[in-house]
Amino acid sequence: MATSRLLRTSAAALAATALLISGCSSGSSSPRAETSSGRTTEAGAQRPAADATLEPLPAAVPAALRPYYDQKLSWHPCGVAGFECATMKAPLDYAHPSAATDLKLAVARKKATGPGSRLGSLLLNPGGPGGSAIEYLQQYAPQGAAVRARYDLVAMDPRGVGRSAPVECLSNKQMDRYTQTDQTPDDQAEVNKLITAYRDFAKGCEARSGKVLPHVSTIEAARDMDVLRAVLGDKKLTYMGASYGTFLGATYAGLFPTRTGRLVLDGAMNPDLDSRTVNLDQTVGFNTAFTAFAADCVKQKDCPLGHKNAADAGRRLSALFKKLDAHPVETGEARKLTESLATTGVIAAMYDQRAWPMLREYLAQAEAGNGRGLLTFSDSYYERDPNGSYANQMYANPAVNCLDLAPAFTSPEQVRAALPSFRKASPVFGENFAWAALNCAYWPVKPTGTPHRIPAKGAAPIVVVGTTRDPATPYTWAKALSAQLANATLLTYEGDGHTAYGRGSDCIDTAVNTYLLDGTTPPKNKHCK
Repeated sequence: MATSRLLRTSAAALAATALLISGCSSGSSSPRAETSSGRTTEAGAQRPAADATLEPLPAAVPAALRPYYDQKLSWHPCGVAGFECATMKAPLDYAHPSAATDLKLAVARKKATGPGSRLGSLLLNPGGPGGSAIEYLQQYAPQGAAVRARYDLVAMDPRGVGRSAPVECLSNKQMDRYTQTDQTPDDQAEVNKLITAYRDFAKGCEARSGKVLPHVSTIEAARDMDVLRAVLGDKKLTYMGASYGTFLGATYAGLFPTRTGRLVLDGAMNPDLDSRTVNLDQTVGFNTAFTAFAADCVKQKDCPLGHKNAADAGRRLSALFKKLDAHPVETGEARKLTESLATTGVIAAMYDQRAWPMLREYLAQAEAGNGRGLLTFSDSYYERDPNGSYANQMYANPAVNCLDLAPAFTSPEQVRAALPSFRKASPVFGENFAWAALNCAYWPVKPTGTPHRIPAKGAAPIVVVGTTRDPATPYTWAKALSAQLANATLLTYEGDGHTAYGRGSDCIDTAVNTYLLDGTTPPKNKHCK
């Protein structure tokens, strides 16, 4: 499999790792997520309030929203054989719906192929936030033949994403400079440059997408999903979400439990966490993934990180990053491989263990002064095409995250105070993740969400899937979400990489497909290897 496709297939379910974007969000902008005031940590991050709960919306559709629920979609071919597309209208602001400000949301589907009776629509979301569900459906969707035979596979790019009123922030050249910003500042001058980069990014988003920025929350995206469910003619929503898509699906179940059908939440997130905890947990997750890679690497003849143990391999990688910080290396194009781009490239490879052999090769090349391989990995993560164009995922991602939760940190001083805990969580990546968590401090729109629990009482049985060494959505999150949901079963994959379905485990795929086809949930405490 080509490098770009391998990593994009894996990172399509990206629970947006920190780096130069915010850590993955698990908050909501729902005014119905009632909470008491949170406590404050020594680093300034708000702790989640234990009594915050996402409450359902009224079952009856408000009269002002009825035109949206009653609309008819006009389907047409859309460039990829076997698929058809349509445009769905949704209110920019659900509190004040107005045709003058409607959003046009892009939808695609591949109709059920048969044989067997049609079971309805299966809505897919690959995560991000910011991943294009339509691109995922048309290029990567792993659903097996039996599922494709019985369901219309459907994708809708969430508001602000892909083809649905996409958030835009920077020119391609500006984004190139942004991704090269030093994220492990050595002095105050470098701290100031990082803050300037965050401010300029936020200003660019406000200038280009100011109208939509206050309305790209997870709660609003979940409400769009209910409109789509009705427009498609389904009484209940059948849904499969990966990574951030699990939070989107769980939010739907919390808001519309009586309209929730079969939901698969793979690579689950925990909505009961504040931003600082989310980022710290992800730091631990990527350290776990790197340790697994390093333990494997030192056994291989071509390992560029030595042959002693994982800890020594980590020290060697950190030394390489420091060398690149001082002296970026050539890549065969105008951009050099900087420490920040190299870190992104390594992070990208943690999403899928199938990338480990290439990562060993590319690390060896970087040590020898050739940064092309790691730059390729970094570009795949950032969705930068060879012509220098960026997809909108890295713009939509902070737009959603910074609206869903309050910033992890609001000043450089708070980051410095938290650095010891982040370095302890990951000696290799901790400092990067800590400074990356500062970016929402400069966002132009105030956050509207808070940490909360999602019980979704009254919903049909839900299957939550967790991978034990998942870097981006740690396994502890899957356990937490399955415990929160009133009617959920946890399915565990004992392995590496981000998410589990469609990645080579017949055990996982069979359990999920069986649930989607006949509603039978996996046995309690089922583990797959």
